[in-house]
Amino acid sequence: MSENYDCSRCPAYCCSVYGRVPVNNRDLKRLAKHFKVDEQTARRRFTKRYDAERVLRQKADPIFGEACTFLNPMTRQCTIYAARPQVCQEFPSTRRCAYYDLLQFEREQQGDDTVVPLVQITFRNGDK
Repeated sequence: MSENYDCSRCPAYCCSVYGRVPVNNRDLKRLAKHFKVDEQTARRRFTKRYDAERVLRQKADPIFGEACTFLNPMTRQCTIYAARPQVCQEFPSTRRCAYYDLLQFEREQQGDDTVVPLVQITFRNGDK
């Protein structure tokens, strides 16, 4: 946790708004070890191809529509925190989290600590 954001108070924007969470070979090895399966099984169960990229699968989410397959929809916490992909370990790469800043701003503006502003990342070429 940073002094500038508290992930435990966030609805898991970073696990929900990105349609493509890239997975590298080291991530696959970590997932396989975590689930006690071989890498091929981990690749098949937990990832998919998106163009030339290997990405985590998603599942239905009650807040954002879709989210990472490893997000617990009730607690909004990662179910594989110790084995999560490198990109997740490095996020956010700055001292502040823009999603948390947005969350805090909207909750303050609305006077309601339960408000969850919906966010969707859209790329110029239409890919999610």
